[in-house]
Amino acid sequence: MTNDQRRADASDSWEVQVRKGVLELVVLAALSGERQYGLQLIRRLASEVGLTVAEGTLYPLLNRLRKEGLVDAEWVEADTGHPRRYYRLNSEGRRRATRMARFWREFTSSLDPILTPLLGERRR
Repeated sequence: MTNDQRRADASDSWEVQVRKGVLELVVLAALSGERQYGLQLIRRLASEVGLTVAEGTLYPLLNRLRKEGLVDAEWVEADTGHPRRYYRLNSEGRRRATRMARFWREFTSSLDPILTPLLGERRR
């Protein structure tokens, strides 16, 4: 493996870690409206946020959020095919998601002074 490949791998793994770190917040936020089933949520995250999430990542997260009392889940019979498990953010989940969103906004805003010069932008 060349040095360039190692640097590219390190950059990619950093991005993966950032995405994993915000996944819980993004899932909670996505569930703040109407109830959704897993595949629907995967498609929504891909189309609206550009975040590709594997089923093997999403379903364990949804299960953990349900066990923590942040998300409610119910099986619903489908008109065609098999029943689907729908997830919905509950009031405790909404409080957690709101706290997380506030923290995220404050944290990312606090990075602006150090990132702005790096990007060649002027501070406002």
